[in-house]
Amino acid sequence: MVIRAAAPADWPALRSLWRRSVAATHDFVSRDDLDAIGRALIPCYFPAMQHIWLATDAAGRPLGFVGSRERSIEMLFLDPDVFRQGIGTALLRHACACLPPPDDAPVRLDVNEANEPALRFYLAQGFAVIGRSPLDGDGRPYPLLHMERR
Repeated sequence: MVIRAAAPADWPALRSLWRRSVAATHDFVSRDDLDAIGRALIPCYFPAMQHIWLATDAAGRPLGFVGSRERSIEMLFLDPDVFRQGIGTALLRHACACLPPPDDAPVRLDVNEANEPALRFYLAQGFAVIGRSPLDGDGRPYPLLHMERR
């Protein structure tokens, strides 16, 4: 596996990977909302990231990606074919190591409350729940758990 910075030319492949990932993990999100989010990835969400790191296999096939802004992990999605193979852990560690200083400041992220496998993953990575919001960042009715790790 190789982790490299994603370029705008990678974004269509990342959107396709995102779609496969959320189809496997986000059954609590309506199809209309998934479609709206998918349409916004390339023009809105990806450009808002300071960094997007892409994991690929030896042939260059995307396996997963993580996006960050400031000291916050904003997105982490994996191809469902590689769930539970350490790729999410490697991406998260890589992104956290590349976050801006101060290094002793907490790393933050949000996770959908209904995405129990992701919540378990982040808890296992040393994150703790520090709060909850009844709506997602776009005002949709998908509660978020706010997490941080020092």
